Amino acid sequence: MKIHEYQARELLSNAGIPVPAGEMIESVESAAGAYKRVVTEAGLGEGGLAVVKAQVYAGGRGKAGFVKLVHSESEATDAARFMLSNRMVSPQTGAEGMEVKKLLVAAGVEIAKEYYLAITTDRATRRNVLIASAEGGVEIEKVAAERPDAIIKEPIHPLLGLQGHQARRVAFALGMTGKQVGQAAKIMLQLASLYQQKDCSLAEINPLIVTPATGEAPDGTVLAIDAKFNFDDNAMFRQHAIAELSDPSEANQNELRASRMGLNYIQLEGDIGCLVNGAGLAMSTMDIIKHEGGTPANFLDVGGSASEEAVTEGFRIILADKAVKGILVNIFGGIMRCDVIAQAVANAAKEVGFSVPLVVRLEGTNVDEGRKILESAQASIPTMQSAGDLGDAAKRIVAAVG
Repeated sequence: MKIHEYQARELLSNAGIPVPAGEMIESVESAAGAYKRVVTEAGLGEGGLAVVKAQVYAGGRGKAGFVKLVHSESEATDAARFMLSNRMVSPQTGAEGMEVKKLLVAAGVEIAKEYYLAITTDRATRRNVLIASAEGGVEIEKVAAERPDAIIKEPIHPLLGLQGHQARRVAFALGMTGKQVGQAAKIMLQLASLYQQKDCSLAEINPLIVTPATGEAPDGTVLAIDAKFNFDDNAMFRQHAIAELSDPSEANQNELRASRMGLNYIQLEGDIGCLVNGAGLAMSTMDIIKHEGGTPANFLDVGGSASEEAVTEGFRIILADKAVKGILVNIFGGIMRCDVIAQAVANAAKEVGFSVPLVVRLEGTNVDEGRKILESAQASIPTMQSAGDLGDAAKRIVAAVG
């Protein structure tokens, strides 16, 4: 599960991590007042610097023109008008772009140095890990690929958590000096605690900054000015407050429909829809489609206990994707019975209709009953073919789609 930046900043602030003043708005008319309040709270006064940022579940906002620096109420209003009346198009949104409904208006700060700071889970060591770099404010994936030595990793003990000496060691390794070290170490410890308490899968501050030296802060002040959080969906049953932060309008609507029916669905960019039982089998099915020269349009795992109604809804969801030119059903019946899938195919033919090629491969529990149901439904599904095995099924659907 994801949340917006303004929500992430609030989580940081509630955990004691310093962030600049900010306010979320949803209308052009609110921009001027929000600008005035955040610059006043930050002590910047008239003409103070603020930033207006689109709040969407996608990156690349700055390059797309959806992060703007403003110095007045009128500039804030103009920025809000542009963002709320145009779709944001970036490499992460696709050509269709995303509608922007919320904006963050935040006080600007002077930056002397930027850093990257994050906590995630290292699957190789099965531990959480603190990741830091002196190359903040840029695409950390690019830094990791081109200069891996610029990435600092500090493993976190599963019982003891991140220790103070570890945080200070990372701060020194980043090149921090004086009071910067203590401030940064405190932020790292607070972030580690927040990560654990909220069942995060990613807690990222990029950039973590140091402000220029002043008389009151001769070493500068360490602040978090942008944040990103992802949460473990499997833990939402005990994270009700976090679950309420989710923004359904930002999610793929077909994925939401599937989730409500207990189906695991992820929309992809291909043209061959897949309906499979079991995540591993679904991955294998997509791989074989690719091997035969096709491109899967989705990952859809109906699991082992889905009802006819849920599976029929799965077909509706697949067919709702206008890019789908064919469907491959691959069922290896164990807990999931082949006759349930076959009946769902017949139901979908009546309720939705299959105007695209359909290839069905059934094997396992109640396979004979399932095949009889499909034979009876063949007249109403002229686009349907049966396949003997997965390789045959993939060849048939790729050839049918062309």
